[in-house]
Amino acid sequence: MAMKITYDEKADAANIVFQKGKYHISKEIGEGVIVDYTKDGKIISIEILNVSKRVPTKSLKHITSVSIASA
Repeated sequence: MAMKITYDEKADAANIVFQKGKYHISKEIGEGVIVDYTKDGKIISIEILNVSKRVPTKSLKHITSVSIASA
């Protein structure tokens, strides 16, 4: 699976998905940064809340759904 980045303007949240799967636990590793882990500790995804306060707005307008293939 390719890594996928999405941005939801209404929720002001970005989501980076590294692999498909069911998450076992979510941990907030910083204010508004949530990491989902599998049962064996692998990262499935990272969600960033209030992302417009962290990233220039011009950059976010171009992200609706981006897939990045692994080498």
